[in-house]
Parts: sequence; C-alpha cells; structure tokens
Amino acid sequence: MEENLKQQGTDKIKIALYGPESTGKTTLAKQLGERFQATWIPEFAREYLQEKWNVSREICTAEDLIPIAIGQMKLENEALQTTEKYLFSDTNLMCTKVFSEIYYGFCDPILDKAAIKHKYDLFLLTDIDVPFEKDDLRDKPNERPMLLEKFEKALVENKKPYILISGNQDERLEKAVGIIEDYTKAKQHGFSSYDFVQIYSQGIKIDTVINGLEVFKKGIPKIILEKSASLNNGIRALSESEAKYYANLFDLKKDSLKLQKFVPASGAASRMFKFLSEFLNEFKLGKESVNAYINRTKCTDLSIFLIGKDKFPFYKALKEYTKSKYPEYKSWDNDTKSYHFIKLLLDQNHFDYASKPKAVLPFHEYATHLATPIEEHLNESGFYASSNAISHLHFTISEEHQVEFEEILNQVKPKIEEKSKTKIGLAFSYQHRSTDTLSVDLNNNPFRTEDGKLFFRPGGHGALIENLNDLYADVIFIKNIDNVIQNHIEVISLYKKALAGTLLELQENIFSFLRNLDSETISKETFDEILLFLKDKLHISVTSEFKKYAKEYRIEYLKEILNRPIRVCGMVKNEGEPGGGPFWVKDEEGGKSLQIVESSQIDIENPAQKKILSSATHFNPVDLVCATKNYKGKKFDLKEFVDHNSGFIVEKTKNGKPIKAYELPGLWNGAMAKWITIFVEVPLITFNPVKTVNDLLKSPHQPQ
Repeated sequence: MEENLKQQGTDKIKIALYGPESTGKTTLAKQLGERFQATWIPEFAREYLQEKWNVSREICTAEDLIPIAIGQMKLENEALQTTEKYLFSDTNLMCTKVFSEIYYGFCDPILDKAAIKHKYDLFLLTDIDVPFEKDDLRDKPNERPMLLEKFEKALVENKKPYILISGNQDERLEKAVGIIEDYTKAKQHGFSSYDFVQIYSQGIKIDTVINGLEVFKKGIPKIILEKSASLNNGIRALSESEAKYYANLFDLKKDSLKLQKFVPASGAASRMFKFLSEFLNEFKLGKESVNAYINRTKCTDLSIFLIGKDKFPFYKALKEYTKSKYPEYKSWDNDTKSYHFIKLLLDQNHFDYASKPKAVLPFHEYATHLATPIEEHLNESGFYASSNAISHLHFTISEEHQVEFEEILNQVKPKIEEKSKTKIGLAFSYQHRSTDTLSVDLNNNPFRTEDGKLFFRPGGHGALIENLNDLYADVIFIKNIDNVIQNHIEVISLYKKALAGTLLELQENIFSFLRNLDSETISKETFDEILLFLKDKLHISVTSEFKKYAKEYRIEYLKEILNRPIRVCGMVKNEGEPGGGPFWVKDEEGGKSLQIVESSQIDIENPAQKKILSSATHFNPVDLVCATKNYKGKKFDLKEFVDHNSGFIVEKTKNGKPIKAYELPGLWNGAMAKWITIFVEVPLITFNPVKTVNDLLKSPHQPQ
C-alpha cells in the first residue's frame, strides 16, 4: 500500500491547489493548465464518490480514503511523464488527510505519513470568498471559516510553502499566474519555495530581489561631481526683506491650499548615546577612575556629558530615580554616582533611552514641563504649516512605538491646539516592509539567519518616498524629528514660510509655461522665455540640438523637463556637520543638475572629486518644502522620479557575522534626484539637530 502512495521525484514545477470544498480549486487548476499549456490533474475522489453515490446512494466513509489516495497518486505520477514544465494538481494527499481528520477524527497512519512526506513547489490555498455550490457530495456550507482554518493550520504545522488565493475568478487567475511566473524566476536564481513565500509575504517583487543581488556583485557607480554649489552659483541667497516678502506671499495664498508637515520619526536614539553605551561596556567601576577612562579612550564626549549633566532636561528625574533606587547614593563618590546615573539612563529595565525613538525623549525643559520633539513639531505646525486654522502633521514611525507616540500626543495636543487656535490633524505611517532589502554575506550570497530564513533589513530613509507618495497635499513641509528648537521659533517660522513662498512663485511660473505649451499657438517668444527661465531660475541647460527640433518635439522636450515634482531646499553654511551637501552633478549623458549628495556617494579616492567635496560651502539640513501635484492638479507618482543607481552598499553585522546591506536612494538624495530642485540659503539658527545627547547642551536647546 505504501508503494502505491509513493510520489515520484521530478524536476517539474508542481503546484497543488488546496483548500476546503467548493472554493474554486478545480476551476483554477483548469485555467492554469490552459494558461501555461501544462497538464492539470482532476480530483480523483470526485469521480470515485459520485459513482458510489449513483450506484448505492452511499456517501464517503473512512474506508474510501486509502483507495482515493492511491487513485490520486496514480493520476499525478502518470501526468508527470507527459507534462513539460508545470503540473497543476486539483487536490493532493494533504487535502485527503485534513478531510479525514475533520470528518472521522483521525487519519490512517500510512496516509498521514505520505501526505506529510509529499512535496510540492507551492500550495495555493483557495479562500472561502466564492459562493458555495451545493451538489451530491458537498455538505458543510455553514462551516467554511472553520474548514479554512483547519486546512491552513495543517500547512503551517507541516511546514508546507503556501500562499492564500482570494478574489473573483479572474482575480484569482491573474494572481496565481503572477505567483507562478515569479516563483519560476526565483527557482532559476537558486531560491527555495520557502524563500519565495517569505519574499512574497513581505510584498517584495522577485525582480527587485534578483536585481538587488546584481547590485552587490557589480557595485554602485559613484556620483560624478562637477563642482560644489555655492551662493549665486546654484544656491540662492535671501535677504531678510526678501524672506519676509516670500513669507507674506505664502500667507496670502495658504488658505486656498492644503498643507502637510511630513516628519520622519522612526529613528532610534541608539546613536545619541553611543559613547555612553561604550563607556558602560568598557569601564570597570573600582578598577579605574572615570578620568582615567576618558584619558585612555580620548572620549571627550563623556567629559562634556558629565560636566553638563545637570543641564540635561532628564537630569532631575534621573537623579531622583537613582537616589530612590540606591539609598546609599549620598555616600557614593562621584565616579560611582556617574556610573549608576548613566547605567540607569540606558538600562532597558529603567529609563532605556538608547532603545527608544528620539521622538519620545525629553529634549527641552520649560518652567512647567519637559517637552519631546513630538511636542515641538506640533508647536511648529501652528506657526507655519496651517491654513484655515487647520494643520496636518504626518509622522513616519516604527509600529512598535505607536502607543508611546499616542500617549504623548494625547497629553500635549489639546493644550497646543488651544494655545495656537489651530486644529491639528495627525496621521502615522510605517516604513513599508516591501521596501526592505535582502542582505548578503561577503561573497554576495543571500545571508540567512540561524533558522535558515533570508535576512531583510529596512531599506533606509529612502524607503520613505513610498510614505511621502501616499500624501495628498498642495504644499508639504519636510523636517527631521530631531531638528527642533526651544528658542527662535519666529525665525524658523519666517524662513519655512519663505521657502514655501519661493516654491509657490516658482510653481506658478512653471504651471503657466506648461499651460502655454499645451496651446497650439505657442510663439517663438514664449519658447525663448521658457529657455531663459530654465537657465536663470532652474539652472537647467537644454540640449544644443533643441533649435533643430520640430515644434512638437520642442514642446514634448520642455514638458518633460518642467512637468515634475518641485522641491525648495534650505541650505545652511557648512559647519563641519556630517551628512550631505549641495553639488552640481554630471549625469550619464554629460548633463549637469543640482543634487544633494552624501559623502558616501563620492569617490574620495579620486583627488579631483575629493577636492570638490572639501570645497563645499553649504550643508543640507533636511529643510524641504515640496509640491507633488502637476499643473492639472493630479498627484505625481514620486516613484517615477527616483534615481535607482544612487543607493548605498553598507557593511553591518548580524549575530556577530559581517554582512553587506543595500540602502535605497536617500529620501532627499537619489529618491528626489529627478525633481525640479532649488537651493536657498537659510540661517544656521534654523538647523539644530540632536545627533548626540551632548547636542542638547547647545544654546538653542537650553532655556533662556
């Protein structure tokens, strides 16, 4: 009997249609057989049991299951000899096993063993979202949810690779066809069925994974710098009177617009406290003094932290907590106090600050309370990102931290709304799992975790172009979560509005030109005006062949240049902060454009490129105002304007092993590379990021 249930080995791709009765297995098996010109196997039990019913009016019994299983395997093994590439099985022994357990409370051990042993490349689990079609053999129309649960549970318990297929008949077919075609590609590139299901469940396209592996093998070409952007050479200077003019322009227009403030806020605070974590790992209390540690490690950051510790907004609460935790606190020497102060600040069972997102940490001390970056961003929204007394604020966060965000917002939002006379609409989004990227080992093979699964990492902040793409607003302000201030809010507000006013004036001109280009009567003078605008205002040079083009091609060419998302980027003078800056960049065709470039994108081994990098006069503070609708009011698909050749390969570790990871083109670098870009100088006071905890000691973050 066991020999009759044996499954033949094969290099064919075998797809098992699997699920409760009347869920469309037969229909889909037939359709897939036709689409792929392959063999499909009918359900042996249906013919067997129908004949039994017709002859004796008897239904299925437990004794029928072994003959049914044998008949099914005979059909499958015979079909394997004739099909070329694919085999689609309307049912399989796993179905028979589950059916037996549901109806009879047990499964014959021989059938059970065979069902578990049999392998298929994929199980397509058919959902119960289709009408139940009653016939002589179907009898459980009201128990479909329970049946589906049991069928799925059997796949999970027996570690079978499966994907749920839902929708109407056409939707199921197209979905299944896409799955099978993608699985075929995955198999050709060495991925297993389990790998494919993992990739599919994350919403990642197999082509993306395959292309990602090629990137590791070939590397990413470096950006070619033409020169650094500087004042009046790519960066526009605004006098105070001009800033006020553009701020007023924005104020005049804003009530007819929907405004949105977009704040990337998922970043953890681990880097803020890196030098403190290293201190806890390396310092041995009682074996050396703190000063000796500082001298040995040259850790001046620790010295600054300890000298200024009473100026931190969390100092009082942490000191009181330490004293309550350790009654002997008063008798301790300074080194012991400092050690335990830092330990409780970072310990996961106490304050645990290094594991929390920056957004929820206390940044500023006011007379009445401590304020987090969340609160400060709400405050700012009322100053420059509101229209008609309404402000829309969008945070990108990690899902596991949403409760912490909401707790803070519930406390501060009503007070801020009352004070600012502004209603604040809040929204959250998470970085899409589909933007995670596959990591590799140092030989460029997919890296696997200890349980054998592929290891995907978040694709970096460039993944947030997906989140930004989901917003629908006329003007979008972008600012990092840690770039907040306790003082000078009026200055910040003035220049944020000035950037927005600059954007609106620029957009008005661009839209006017695009409408003219739609006109059949466009004149030579208008062409000349557009060319001058491109050169003087957008810093864009057209091809030398432009005047040779026929009129319709000129129009098409100019529309391609002008009909893009727009961003106006605030730039501050370079003070040695790490990060990107504004440069003129050469493209593959020899053209040049203004781009924000990170140092990791530049070939610093090239002396000429290194010299250009070192000559940069300005720095990108991530202070952007964006317009993402076209001149007809339709939202752009921002994913169409990404330079996919501008990502990053970084080296990390996972479980102590070295890995290489790919980070997507940065949100304000390659992800916006094909936008219309304008750089405007803004005062340094508007840029106050908190990269390390010691930044909180700087004047803009201290009470005045």
